[in-house]
Amino acid sequence: MNRRPTKAPDRAQPAATEELRHRIARELGSHGLKGTPQRMLVAQLLLRAPRHMTAEQILKEINHTGHRVSKATVYNTLNMLSEHGLIREINLGGDHTVYDSTATPHHHFHNVDTGELVDIRPDQLDLQRLPPLPEGTEAAGVEVVIRVRQRTG
Repeated sequence: MNRRPTKAPDRAQPAATEELRHRIARELGSHGLKGTPQRMLVAQLLLRAPRHMTAEQILKEINHTGHRVSKATVYNTLNMLSEHGLIREINLGGDHTVYDSTATPHHHFHNVDTGELVDIRPDQLDLQRLPPLPEGTEAAGVEVVIRVRQRTG
């Protein structure tokens, strides 16, 4: 069932400027996608500032504003935004996926103790060469996640 977002009278909407709403609507439209209210809520939350969020965090924050969007809608929207290059999907192992609002190429530090992701600019990482690619393939991109932990003692 596709639920429309509803607004509780005593809670604020996710903070998004009119400019951000127009930019998201243009981006979606340029990919042939409709800016449904649910898609706009998810996109505005993630794209209003550089951030890394899980689908569960996005769902919780949207619901906290008084809107109601289904878990399936959040996942479907994130998958669609990722497939069209509007956000990046970062798999941190197993079923732990984080969505990154910065779609341009970059890398990450992942603190395994805190879960925090920190961006690394491409010019801060020097990759001398890639191994030979399997026959009939070409590189589509390189993403490096450097896992760190808190020092002890």
